[in-house]
Amino acid sequence: MKKQNFAAALLSLATSLATSLALASCPAHYVDGKAPEFLNQKLAANTQELCYGVFGIMHSGVTRTPLWAAERLTAANVELARDLDRENSFHPEERLPRQHRAELSDYARSGYDRGHMVPNGNMPDRKTQHESFTLANMVPQNGDNNRQVWAGIEQAVRKLAVKEGDLYVITGPAFIGSDLRKIGNVLVPTHLYKVVYSPRQRAGGAYFVENQPDVPYVTMTVAELEQKIGINLLPSLTPQQKQTMLKLPAVKTRKR
Repeated sequence: MKKQNFAAALLSLATSLATSLALASCPAHYVDGKAPEFLNQKLAANTQELCYGVFGIMHSGVTRTPLWAAERLTAANVELARDLDRENSFHPEERLPRQHRAELSDYARSGYDRGHMVPNGNMPDRKTQHESFTLANMVPQNGDNNRQVWAGIEQAVRKLAVKEGDLYVITGPAFIGSDLRKIGNVLVPTHLYKVVYSPRQRAGGAYFVENQPDVPYVTMTVAELEQKIGINLLPSLTPQQKQTMLKLPAVKTRKR
């Protein structure tokens, strides 16, 4: 019996260690090197972490989208990205099993944009730009939303990164409620979020917007957002720190 208990303890320890290592496989993209953790364990099904040059993703084989995409956004990278013209190179993620990944055919004639979570506009060179066009970094996004309010949020965060020197940013979709739809095999998010954490100010905040045209964004604390989406986005922070609101810049939407 003792041997069985010891073996079970070892197995549990090994499983916990493997999970910890998997979640920390690209620590440079996360605050204190600690990746987000699932509060709602249903979200953890068929997930796989993917590491890229300047960002990391937790991909869901259920939704066939990222559940979060994390980056350390530096002022230097923002400056380099300004001189890099856009080269569209949307492609399926070959590291994912075919039955868990999005394909270009899922988005074709769907009426939805392939919406970047980590934006192309943050990429400092051609290699990272190409990586940002993986479908593992995309969600089905309303086109007006993508080009108006969401583009404004992305630009506001870039400006803040230049001011602060560097930021940690976590972006992702939210699937709220039971009335969800698909395009092909890909689940369409009801909302989108972007968390911004300033190491200099030791404070964070979040933008949150419905995946619809002509909708206003709202801002909230990290704690409030975590409760909405079922993910502990900044596990190294205390509950009190997550209630401290970073002053987020106002968003200017692009003219039609």
